[in-house]
Amino acid sequence: MTTVALAIGVQKDAGLPPDVGGIPHMDGVEACIERARKVLDACRTANVAIVFCQEVHRADKVDFGRELDGAEGEHCLDGELGTERVDGFSPAGPREYLIVQRRYCAFFGTDLEILLRGLGATRLILFGNLTDVNLHYTFLGAHMRDFHLKVLSDAGIGSSEARHGAAFEAMAYLQRDAVCTSAEIIESLSR
Repeated sequence: MTTVALAIGVQKDAGLPPDVGGIPHMDGVEACIERARKVLDACRTANVAIVFCQEVHRADKVDFGRELDGAEGEHCLDGELGTERVDGFSPAGPREYLIVQRRYCAFFGTDLEILLRGLGATRLILFGNLTDVNLHYTFLGAHMRDFHLKVLSDAGIGSSEARHGAAFEAMAYLQRDAVCTSAEIIESLSR
């Protein structure tokens, strides 16, 4: 089974207050980012390809669509601080790629599926933010494309504790054994 890791939405908005970054989020972003860094290190050591997925909206807001109908305010606008990837979450070598997404699902309107098929991916490791939004929607997109999935419950934050938990319950319902921790996936990659 060929594994590819997807680091989804590890952007600076998760560390900003919601009235600045535009998105409500639960506490604990620093600890989650540290665990995500360890997963990146393990992927690099195991020569697992990494795809960084970054949500970016055009400054004129033409590509938001229905995204602002819910609790989120304007967010991830091109050129704003919150849109930037967290330091260290950018392609840094061969077999590392960037996908810019305009919608929650990293498959929608991007060339992610073409990239993954080109890499021969059959199993994906997903982690990042927001767990109940971009991570969950990308999980669903990958599930519908028949990828085997591992999604890390402790390497990303949700818009709230309740929605974070509900998203992982929903993902586990679709693929049993998909939900795991960063320590479990690091252990798996070290074998």
